[in-house]
Amino acid sequence: MGLLTFSLNVTLDGCVDHQEGIADDETHAFFTRLMDEGGAMLWGRATYEMMESYWPAVARGDVEAPPSLREWAAKLEIKPKYVVSSTRTDFPWTNSHRITGDLRSGVQMLKDATPAGVLLGSGKLAAELDRLDLIDEYKFLVHPRIAGHGPTLYQSGLPNTRWLELVSAKPLSNGVVAMHYRRARG
Repeated sequence: MGLLTFSLNVTLDGCVDHQEGIADDETHAFFTRLMDEGGAMLWGRATYEMMESYWPAVARGDVEAPPSLREWAAKLEIKPKYVVSSTRTDFPWTNSHRITGDLRSGVQMLKDATPAGVLLGSGKLAAELDRLDLIDEYKFLVHPRIAGHGPTLYQSGLPNTRWLELVSAKPLSNGVVAMHYRRARG
């Protein structure tokens, strides 16, 4: 069984607005390595649609982008992408699949079928999957910014506190800190 790893950019005050992070070669290299290590991507519909609106065009060369973004886009194009959505049924982006039925069993089956692990990149979906005790690890890029607005991490709350064990903390040259935590069990 593969691990479900939640990874996201977050500011010091918990903002997860994708426009608030430092988007440079170093942060893109971090997420490219995570994607390389994992077997599949998992998103909610809104994140999928945001990604779908940009990255396929970069992969095709329709959008001018630096080499680090092109590398990410090319790898993302071939990576299996799974989407949780109750409203959308058509996912035409290459290697995209919809998780249907019961969320807990659908994501557990994905974890079981993906020994290299699943990389989760949607904040709202993460809160729901955390409520279901399905997230194993957290790999956040903590950006040296205070946004002063939302959306924020776990904005909808959790039923109780999640205890985590620090695996590593690595500062990047741009001031971002790569934080890796594992869920503390029992």
